[in-house]
Amino acid sequence: MFLLIAEAAGFHHNFSELTEGTAFSGLADQLHHHPWNGLRFWDLIQPFFMFIVGVAMPFSLRKRLASGDKKGVTKHILRRCFLLFAFGALLHCVYSHALVWELWNVLVQLAFTILIAYAVMNLSNKTQIGISVGLLVLTEVLYRAYNPEAPYVQNHESFGAYVDMLVMGQVNDGYWVFVNFIPTAAHTIWGVICGKVLLSHIPSTQKIKPFLIWGAVLVVLGFAMDFVGITPIVKRIATSSFTLASGGIAILTLSLFYWLIDIKGYQNNWLKIFSVVGTNSIFIYLFAETVGAQWFRGFGTIWTEGLLAPIGVSEKVIMVINALFVLYIFWYITYFLDKHKVYFKV
Repeated sequence: MFLLIAEAAGFHHNFSELTEGTAFSGLADQLHHHPWNGLRFWDLIQPFFMFIVGVAMPFSLRKRLASGDKKGVTKHILRRCFLLFAFGALLHCVYSHALVWELWNVLVQLAFTILIAYAVMNLSNKTQIGISVGLLVLTEVLYRAYNPEAPYVQNHESFGAYVDMLVMGQVNDGYWVFVNFIPTAAHTIWGVICGKVLLSHIPSTQKIKPFLIWGAVLVVLGFAMDFVGITPIVKRIATSSFTLASGGIAILTLSLFYWLIDIKGYQNNWLKIFSVVGTNSIFIYLFAETVGAQWFRGFGTIWTEGLLAPIGVSEKVIMVINALFVLYIFWYITYFLDKHKVYFKV
């Protein structure tokens, strides 16, 4: 979420402008999605988001489920998913400055993956894993059956584009597709499984072992499918190889921080910088993507440009500094809310 609001603050774009043609341009590329076949750091943000939502579900729902209020929990989940869907659809209206029907936003995807993960979360871990694998197989079958000769070519003739035309009457210029929620539901399901393991009473050191094993297996399998030419790693249409590789990296990342913080007890105040953003994650994401970006980017340039331009600082450097200033404003809002125990929940 911290990196998502940094993007909304304009940092990614302006850092790329500043570093173009320099030794840091490769680093800047990692803050943008890969154009097609490949994997960059920024391609992992959505999988991390969907995965960690799954991890949180057993924690957030355990008291209600333990009390037997299954009906109340289901109502709560349906309400949350409806709001996420609505927020995601409305964000596209903000982006387009017009009323549009577009469903490519991460919140729309998340609404569906939560529903799927919730529907199966009370099943055994093995059954949930089997269902997640089934979703990946289904994705392979749908894409290959629709276009057997070139199921994953960068064009608008894929199964995902076909569904977009049915649902929205249009395709995305960046080749994003609405049906990404089918394979990426695996991320949320795997998160739920990891959350259940974390809640279990087995020793902490034993909890991390299956995370490391399965995380490594998924990463190797995903990259192997790409390497031998079975299925390319493509984030924009969430191929099965991409889902496996990114899901494995998410599990390994969880393992790293669980080991550092929960097992080794390494905690520091600098972690607060990131954790406060997570306490109001959906709120700050929506705020930053809408009025935050529209209000504070221009507000920031009044000060950054006004103070730095007269002393000869280049425009590109000023814009990066302005983005960091806006990011600080976004962060401070979450810090202020957390300090006063104000939390916006969906």
